[in-house]
Amino acid sequence: MKLASNSFIDNSAIPVEYAFCAPDAESHCTLGANRNPHLAWQDVPAGAKSLALICHDSDVPGKPDDVNQEGRTIPATLPRVDFFHWVLVDLPPQAGEIAAGALSREVTVRGKAGPLVPNAPQGARQGINDYTMWFAADKDMSGDYFGYDGPCPPWNDSIVHHYVFTLYALDVAQCGVSGKFTGADVRNAIKGHVLAEAKVTGLYTLNPALKI
Repeated sequence: MKLASNSFIDNSAIPVEYAFCAPDAESHCTLGANRNPHLAWQDVPAGAKSLALICHDSDVPGKPDDVNQEGRTIPATLPRVDFFHWVLVDLPPQAGEIAAGALSREVTVRGKAGPLVPNAPQGARQGINDYTMWFAADKDMSGDYFGYDGPCPPWNDSIVHHYVFTLYALDVAQCGVSGKFTGADVRNAIKGHVLAEAKVTGLYTLNPALKI
């Protein structure tokens, strides 16, 4: 099975139009266009009954103490954890692709609705991403962030972040999750049901000292 994108090349920079946050010379970052990138797949196993898509940032600081703090830098040696940016299940294998901007076209304050969304392939459901957790205590931004919300790494991080889009071909027509399901929920639910998987990785940073 193969996964590719017309929006960015594997292991290269994600264009700013697909990011939750864009660089800003005065404030370090500002809200971005937040369009979902294009994704296309082929060579799905014949026995696949549905697909699941997860996008996660594998480089999020394990401790938030220094995140976006003036005069401080997040060291590369700090332990890192996963942050889920997109969770999508029950994709019909024959759909073939998701168009750029089809499921996210802007930052939606307090999140997007779900799990069913307009323009998604028939039957597909979106889970909540980790901005739901990140903004939980923010009176202006708190809400359920269903679907895609793009990169917004700390602007003072010393490393470039990797955004891994993973597509799973499953032997079940419906993933065993419901309600406000998360990326971790889907990973647990698909254990023992994965026929094949494919990945494409994009890079992003808000630190002007770093180059991709």
